[in-house]
Amino acid sequence: MTIYLTRRACLVGATCSLSLALIGCTTTANPDSAPPLTHQPTPDPWTADLLSMYAAMPNEKFPVPAADLAKLDPRYVRSLVDYQTSEKPGTVIVDPNERFLYHVHGGGRATRYGAGIGRQGFEWSGRAHIAYKREWPVWTPPSDMIKRQPQLERWRHGQPPGIDNPLGARALYIHQGNRDTLYRIHGTGEAWSIGKAVSSGCVRLLHQDVIHLHENVRSGSPIVVLASIGDATLEGAR
Repeated sequence: MTIYLTRRACLVGATCSLSLALIGCTTTANPDSAPPLTHQPTPDPWTADLLSMYAAMPNEKFPVPAADLAKLDPRYVRSLVDYQTSEKPGTVIVDPNERFLYHVHGGGRATRYGAGIGRQGFEWSGRAHIAYKREWPVWTPPSDMIKRQPQLERWRHGQPPGIDNPLGARALYIHQGNRDTLYRIHGTGEAWSIGKAVSSGCVRLLHQDVIHLHENVRSGSPIVVLASIGDATLEGAR
């Protein structure tokens, strides 16, 4: 299996050495400064079932607050959907154009999650696998990020788990063969960022959704990240 990185990602550095930047898993904007939705959701989409799906999870190791549904476009709620694909059941498919992540089941069905994806310059596409999973993972900022944001120096050897950790409640680690791609699927409490291109290459889901995915996907499962429309890809760019 080969990871393909987009041409935009290659242009980030003259040597295309993205490995120092990709696992930042941070956003380009503070949630307080994020533009609001063009329309606030009416009460209709937020049924009792959906409110329960995204309710607070006080029994987690670090209690998870309820998702701020006022900042979430209703189209990005977790759903069981019809999804035709030639990929085998258990595969994770990320569609960066529609901003969805699919966990494929049998019989033409999949669980669909709303996702935040890599911002311009950090997009990627290709095939790999989920090597392993972690509950409440440690986050270690790369050296390049620490140079840009010296306040992160205190986390050079890892930020302890917690609700404010950039990886959130769960992380799924993406490898190609025995090589860590440095990309992750991870949790976030920033509901406004779901459906947006805001990350440093990682795929982010709401805490409640990444916990659900973590419980249902197996280590070793294939992952396919579809190419963005209009993006050329480079084989072996990284």
